[in-house]
Amino acid sequence: MEDNVPQIERFREQVLAAASDGRALRIRGGGSKDWYGQNTEGEILDTRGHSGIVDYEPTELVITARCGTPLAEIEAALAERNQMLAFEPPHFGTSATIGGVVASGLSGPRRASSGALRDFVLGAVLMDGKGEVLTFGGQVMKNVAGYDVSRLLAGSMGTLGLMLQHSIKVLPRALCDTSLRFAMDEIEALRRLNEWAGLPLPISASCWHAGVLSLRLSGAQAAVIAAARTLGGEPVDDDRAFWAALREQRHAYFDGPGSLWRLSVPSTTGAIILRGAQLIEWGGAQRWLKVDADAANAQNIRRAVTAVGGHATLFRGGDKGVGVFQPLAPGVARIHQRLKAAFDPSQVFNRGRMY
Repeated sequence: MEDNVPQIERFREQVLAAASDGRALRIRGGGSKDWYGQNTEGEILDTRGHSGIVDYEPTELVITARCGTPLAEIEAALAERNQMLAFEPPHFGTSATIGGVVASGLSGPRRASSGALRDFVLGAVLMDGKGEVLTFGGQVMKNVAGYDVSRLLAGSMGTLGLMLQHSIKVLPRALCDTSLRFAMDEIEALRRLNEWAGLPLPISASCWHAGVLSLRLSGAQAAVIAAARTLGGEPVDDDRAFWAALREQRHAYFDGPGSLWRLSVPSTTGAIILRGAQLIEWGGAQRWLKVDADAANAQNIRRAVTAVGGHATLFRGGDKGVGVFQPLAPGVARIHQRLKAAFDPSQVFNRGRMY
């Protein structure tokens, strides 16, 4: 597929004009994650015109696509070859694009077993705040030139530049999946999850909520059957729908008003006593906390999570004035500022989206 040069030139003109006028640009694909992060400002830079799968080598386990390519299109192409995005990204709507997936840095239920989104980013093409097109990384793991920069862009919320293209490692789909359910309290669930993490079990996802622990087993059929026999539990009816609902936050836990916090902690952390309802994923490493608007005390939440070596993000709802993302240590904040100045000296892109 030939380069989309006219569209890239239109992007460059828009970027240079904004930089010259001191204006901000809001990078936007399908808008499925507009709500995530701090409030942004500026004229919309729509990426959907820069779409399409540029290269897909199933035998090399890598796909390269332009930023405006619908996530559904990529997943459909992979499914035809029995492959997948192993980090199981949430869509949060039918309009999700691969650019938004990488910019948000969000991973789904399989993250604890397969790795995070940033672990699968092999390369990227970026337009910086001066309109220059920069290439980082490549299409194979061994091509490490600039690899760290490619991974740095994952979760950067579009603040460093316009990500034009991504090369992402893919994996074969599991030959067999099954899910089990156990009745147990939070303390017992965390103990079991950490115990099972040290055993050769094909656990690909976990979820504890309201006295029920759900596990997904994925892999070769013999391994999955043997693990299910060892673990016991009850089968989960329509387990694909269950994990899809969890990934897309259509699970009943996420219904209703209030503020939703995402707590990232060491998986060995015990129960965290906070006001509000919790749901636990990733073997204990990711915990969702839903609190009433009047109970959303950001300082108390962050103090409790920091005490166990984690951090807290105001994911949805609530007062963004408290800061969506965990405040940075002074040294780390300076690194962020220097990176922003290097890639986007005029502060054109997604101004204020992170901090």
